Amino acid sequence: MVATSACPSIMAAVVSGTSAVACRASIPSNRMSLMRTRGVGADVGDEVLFASVELEIDAGDRVCLAGRNGAGKSTLLAILAGLREPDTGHLERRSGLRVALLPQVIPASMAGGVGDIVAAGFRSAHGAEAEGWDRDWQVMRALQDAGIGLETAFDSLSGGQKRRVLLARAMVGKPDLLLLDEPTNHLDLVAIEWLEREVARHRGGLVFTTHDRTFLRRVANRIVEIDRGRVTSWPGDYANFLRRRDERWAAEELEAKRFDRRLAAEEAWIRQGLKARRIRNMGRVRRLREMRRERRARRVRAERPDFNSRNTAPERSGQRVIEATGITFGYPGALLVEGFSCLIERGDRIGIIGPNGIGKTTLVRLLVGELEPTQGEVRHGTRLRIAYFDQEREHLPEDAAVADAVLDGGEHLSAGGESVHVIGYLQDFLFAPSRARDPVRALSGGERNRLLLARLFARPANFLVLDEPTNDLDVETLEVLEERLADFEGTLLVVSHDRAFLDNLVTSLFVLEGNGRVIEHVGGHSDWEDWCRNSRTAARSESVPGKPGRAAPPVRRRGRGERATGRPARLTFKERREIEELPERIEEIEARIEALHAKLADPAFYREPSATIAGARKALGELEDELERTFERWHDLERKSNGEVDSAS
Repeated sequence: MVATSACPSIMAAVVSGTSAVACRASIPSNRMSLMRTRGVGADVGDEVLFASVELEIDAGDRVCLAGRNGAGKSTLLAILAGLREPDTGHLERRSGLRVALLPQVIPASMAGGVGDIVAAGFRSAHGAEAEGWDRDWQVMRALQDAGIGLETAFDSLSGGQKRRVLLARAMVGKPDLLLLDEPTNHLDLVAIEWLEREVARHRGGLVFTTHDRTFLRRVANRIVEIDRGRVTSWPGDYANFLRRRDERWAAEELEAKRFDRRLAAEEAWIRQGLKARRIRNMGRVRRLREMRRERRARRVRAERPDFNSRNTAPERSGQRVIEATGITFGYPGALLVEGFSCLIERGDRIGIIGPNGIGKTTLVRLLVGELEPTQGEVRHGTRLRIAYFDQEREHLPEDAAVADAVLDGGEHLSAGGESVHVIGYLQDFLFAPSRARDPVRALSGGERNRLLLARLFARPANFLVLDEPTNDLDVETLEVLEERLADFEGTLLVVSHDRAFLDNLVTSLFVLEGNGRVIEHVGGHSDWEDWCRNSRTAARSESVPGKPGRAAPPVRRRGRGERATGRPARLTFKERREIEELPERIEEIEARIEALHAKLADPAFYREPSATIAGARKALGELEDELERTFERWHDLERKSNGEVDSAS
């Protein structure tokens, strides 16, 4: 379609190197609405990604597109950006609207100095004549905020730095509508916080996709979900969306069961004998045909992966898992770790954080024995079985079939005391049997991550090492992974920039601060943020004459057997499920106690043998003890969830 004069210039076309498609109509510039979709739909082959999308985006909207991997989120963003024409429907844009898109994948054609790349984004927003001091100042400021020099070659940057350049390019022209496709991918925590500040300053509309739940909660004021081809808008925050989505799913499931019962009854009627056919109601026959068509068209909700079903209990390691003493490692001109000592014990759950390129993966490899320190010593405990999730995916055989890659050519694995075929095992990780025969190189980023997780959990291990396991996973799969790791009884060491993931799983952090310095901090990422914030407040207070500063809390390593203390503990996934199940458990115990009381109060019961009577009394005593313990556990979890007890309890 040829662009009309009513269709605005689109920065995203420059960012991605793709020409923009035309809009069907424009919205008067005096309206607050930036863009509307009118019956927009998109197909991939014979599959309908979504249809009949009616969406309006206003200035100030912060819209998160939610949905499983492959649902069509990136496709809808491309349509909004004008880079793909919808298969059905059309768009209406406000006249003169400026749109910028950050693509999920870094364009392979992007090259040159970062100053020129960002300046091209400014010219795209304001026209070729937008030159001079204003452009130069805006470009310099954008790159200064990103921490990258003007003359730096784009090809020399890391993946995270390239993302920051593209973010600066998209935002430098102050677009009316900013579209971000997984903006936190490959960004470290400092860069993610920088992005949150930039987005907060943005005065136009924002539509984004993300698997970073902390970013989602802090930024979004509306959730638009793509689910089985339908697009629905949910005002409010993420917690409200989850609650209402679960309610909708429950209602859909109930309605589907009712429909299936009606259909079964009609099918039984149509199969009646000759006499019934003579008096058949043709209107009822037509309704049955319509019901059959409706049943065939029903799209079943995608299954959740099941990382627990094939779990094999590993042998327990010794109490002392890893002990590092004064380890130092670096490269010429780059000291990564200096004089670091730590003791990791069985059951510890440790996160590793720090900026990109500072040495987090190097520290992991030192601790697991893949690298030898230049100074110091690393000792491993007894019966240690390590499973390592590799960030770089270097252990995946690209030419092998997916099924062969799980067990390096084997067909069966032992799980739960029984032999399981690898095809059945892969179905728990959402690989259909046909997909299990495809080569590894054909997998998407999310599928590769699921395959690595399948390899990880196929091997019994008591020490899991995860290097950026959350990349390319949708939120639902990520939450299933958290539940699996929350139930893991061994030791956990995880490198991640996902703040919610760290808060939900780890009890302490190794924080890399540069120049070889590594400190241990007790608690999750939110605890670390609070400590850093309090430290800055104290430093500012000390700079004011006569105003006392607050001393920073001590940061120290745990000794042997010592547990994280100091801040109110957060419930783990396992504890959340437990606190939800406890009321039902209490009711069950009380019902059993009541039944035993009734039995013991019946005189006829005492005609039973003495052993039966004694057994009933013993069972009653045990149930009453169990009820007391269950009440105490419920009380403890309630106090913990309300912040009234620390994690030492």
